[in-house]
Amino acid sequence: MKRKSSMLASTAATFATAFLCTMSAASADQTGAGGTACKSLPDHAALKAALVAATITETSGLNNQMWGTIVDRDGIVCAVAFTGVDRGAQWPGSRVISAQKANTANAFSLDASSNSGGSGQPAGLALSTANLYSAVQPGGSLFGLQFSNPVNNNVVYDGPSAHYGTAQDPLIGSKSAGVNVFGGGLGLYAAGKKLVDGVGVSGDTSCADHNIAWRVRNNLGLDHLAGVGGVSGDAARPDNIIFDIVPNPSGGTGISAGGFGHPPCLNTSGSATLPAVQP
Repeated sequence: MKRKSSMLASTAATFATAFLCTMSAASADQTGAGGTACKSLPDHAALKAALVAATITETSGLNNQMWGTIVDRDGIVCAVAFTGVDRGAQWPGSRVISAQKANTANAFSLDASSNSGGSGQPAGLALSTANLYSAVQPGGSLFGLQFSNPVNNNVVYDGPSAHYGTAQDPLIGSKSAGVNVFGGGLGLYAAGKKLVDGVGVSGDTSCADHNIAWRVRNNLGLDHLAGVGGVSGDAARPDNIIFDIVPNPSGGTGISAGGFGHPPCLNTSGSATLPAVQP
């Protein structure tokens, strides 16, 4: 199920140019409610270009078009984008899911600044939304997490639908909130292994969503996680998806050997060879 790889070279050049040109000048609508954090983060043009390139590259899943969202460290939405010709070319419901994933990855990841007074994570701790699946099942160490931080319904369905996925998306500047516990959300780490925001991607199988989000992060150059703690067991991919769920002899939800596993999806492939994170 090869995506249109002939488009990749020109798209990759486009996202690199867009990111460099827009990082220093986000619009007033993207600064959040009186804040300025979004100004230093990828805006709509940079996110869209990175998302398109990552979607073209992915060969697993259903070969669908995608939604992507970036939130700042406070959970304020900075950018929303889609890859298709219009907002109906990808699952409409995935817009809000992508925002949930971005919020979740940002909300439950840490960097080394968390370490003080004998508590915290000296190297930081990166948790993808894929890492949370098993932990929130009944009997899991984080059961109930999925019901915390509910979606702000007054925000996510506000504004004219014609603006969804554009630089004027009504989500921008607001806290959409929400927790999502399957693949597609990642923390974004700038140089110095500083956690600056989260990205969420939705529109395909949750396994393909994870792979595409991973490449979006890499495309944006916000994958400085080498040495950051994680649960994957792979130092080169600390927050990678884990496939260690085995059948439950008592029936029901399968059991993850490490407690942070994710079920396989239709046409699952490629996660183990995703680009290694940067120093």
